[in-house]
Amino acid sequence: MESLNLIKNDPWLAPYEEAIQGRFDYVRERENNLTNNGKLTLSELASGYLYFGLQKNSKEWVFREWAPNATAIYIIGTCNGWEKKKEFQLQRIENGIWEIKLPLDKLHHLDLFKLWIEWEGGGGERIPAWIRRVVQDPVTKIFSAQVWDPEKPYQFQVKRFKPDVAPLMIYECHIGMATQEEKVGSYDEFRENVLPRIVKAGYNAIQVMAIQEHPYYGSFGYHVSSFFAASSRFGTPDELKRLIDEAHKNGLAVIMDIVHSHAVKNETEGLGRFDGSYNLYFHGDDRREHPAWDSLCFDYGKNEVLHFLLSNCKFWLDEYKFDGFRFDGVTSMLYYSHGLGEAFCNYADYYNGHQDSDAITYLTLANKLVHEVNKNAITIAEEVSGMPGIAAKIENGGYGFDYRMAMNIPDFWIKTIKEKKDEDWHPSAIWWETTNRRADEKTISYAESHDQALVGDKTIIFRLIDADMYWHMQKDDHNYMVERGVALHKMIRLVTATTMNGGYLNFMGNEFGHPEWIDFPREGNGWSYKYARRQWNLEDDPNLKYHFLGDFDEAMVKLIRSVKNFQDTPLQKVWDNDGDQILAYRREDFIFVFNFSPNKSFTGYGILVPKGEYEIVLDTDAATFGGFGLNDDTVHHFTQFDPLYKKEKKEWLKLYLPARTAMVLRKVKTKAKTRKREEATPSQGVTPTNSKGKRKATTKSSKEASKKRK
Repeated sequence: MESLNLIKNDPWLAPYEEAIQGRFDYVRERENNLTNNGKLTLSELASGYLYFGLQKNSKEWVFREWAPNATAIYIIGTCNGWEKKKEFQLQRIENGIWEIKLPLDKLHHLDLFKLWIEWEGGGGERIPAWIRRVVQDPVTKIFSAQVWDPEKPYQFQVKRFKPDVAPLMIYECHIGMATQEEKVGSYDEFRENVLPRIVKAGYNAIQVMAIQEHPYYGSFGYHVSSFFAASSRFGTPDELKRLIDEAHKNGLAVIMDIVHSHAVKNETEGLGRFDGSYNLYFHGDDRREHPAWDSLCFDYGKNEVLHFLLSNCKFWLDEYKFDGFRFDGVTSMLYYSHGLGEAFCNYADYYNGHQDSDAITYLTLANKLVHEVNKNAITIAEEVSGMPGIAAKIENGGYGFDYRMAMNIPDFWIKTIKEKKDEDWHPSAIWWETTNRRADEKTISYAESHDQALVGDKTIIFRLIDADMYWHMQKDDHNYMVERGVALHKMIRLVTATTMNGGYLNFMGNEFGHPEWIDFPREGNGWSYKYARRQWNLEDDPNLKYHFLGDFDEAMVKLIRSVKNFQDTPLQKVWDNDGDQILAYRREDFIFVFNFSPNKSFTGYGILVPKGEYEIVLDTDAATFGGFGLNDDTVHHFTQFDPLYKKEKKEWLKLYLPARTAMVLRKVKTKAKTRKREEATPSQGVTPTNSKGKRKATTKSSKEASKKRK
């Protein structure tokens, strides 16, 4: 039983061996059925986009659509005055597939068209399911398919791109709101204005939202209507390709936020009742509509639906050279309940028969396909329930994702900021939440994504500072709430990013503390774009404090990326004390030390580490990052011998830890050890300590530092 490797990695799963093996076997059964017992590869199977939709060869146009419930189908558009005409009528061929072949002079680049589909008792206009280009009329707001056949289509300059994502540092972004102007931004504007910022900031991947066409801009791209069409509100297919090519030239992987968990209910723009039936792509019973999202749920039990969605995955990899996907709403797919109202308190909740085996099959096959098409591709699951095996290898009984989102971490930070006084921030809880994950699954750690910024919620910086952001972000303005917020913003990001075991994600603008929320134009705000944009000028203004946060984020990312496979280096807790609010941990030659106390500074605080000489390489309190500069970061620190720890080869590293600060120290590697230890200068500000190597600050300078922070 191959899938038992999942249990070997986690013996607590042993009682559910039968269920785990059953899922594994069911996936193989469905795959064999789809591939004719292996006569086709998954990649060969998932090539429907080369057959369906509008195709052009040297002789003619060929259009095909799957609509088994239809009684007649016509192409209507600018090519025939939007009228049903015999020469544009499709013919049914087999298995519910319709086809038409047209001379080359019947369709031209930029022509608009739709399908007129008739069925028993009705009919209506539809946008083809496999179409690659959909546009909206600026006056009537009506969506139509569009022929995209430029004379000189864009040719990728980077033919093969291999991401350097060890670790994976993701800059999550939305093309439309990436502009500073109150409008919808474009692919070209993003490429010219935002991409250079991301490169400078040191990230090695962008995760792009809202690419698949969606009729309502305010849906953030999560109510998809045309799965094969790149959203035209941001520009043309060629402009998106140019953006991806430019990203690859700069070493950035491009991950697409793909939505296969549900679809928009619209019938004229989307797939709802495409051929008059309710169950073509979706469930036809009480499972058809998502109870929370006002959308339609795919029927993953149908081979045709699997073919459609798998082909969609391969299409974006093949046609646009995306480097992988972040699958949205995976939890909603896994459970018949969509995860709503479920507590997920123990393993039995994952194997109680309430799971959708067909959805699990799709996700597993999608991961297998993606990596078959591109062995370097990246797949990430947005999954909140904690389903075991999501990011485990398929051959081990997992579902094959490379990473899962660590969705507990942002929830923890928001809960902590909202409900706890600063004095009650416990390092033990922070360590638990940032490192609580399955040993055999890699995660993407993040403090906040786009979710925390949506209207009705608040970003971390806005929760920390609130209204004072409007009046006290000037460089020379000393305001307690701002200084507290700036300090904690850096500390939260540092501890979240440096405890990773896979990758780290940041939503655009959050790195420099973008103010306020995200609110897309809607009737309730007068269709305003004021809050659906990014004010890059705030970070660029040297007289404001935003750039301190941006500069720190850049330094943090640079530090993490300076270590190859940082995410795989052993992570060891060195010290945590909830009373002092001190947390320390190490990764190879790096020591990370945090003082979360709002008012207690410590002098000569002892931490047991491998003996040697250490230098400060990152300090949240450095003046260059908007701090007070209470430590001299040029001073090297030498460990102090303790006979009790001689066998462990550990010694006391004694540090001055100002309140509400964090620092990263790196062990200095020296070629010649000629310096005598007794001649080494001790850490600055060291005072006698107790047997535990720590003591609260009582010096005048320490008291003044604490007083200054109040």
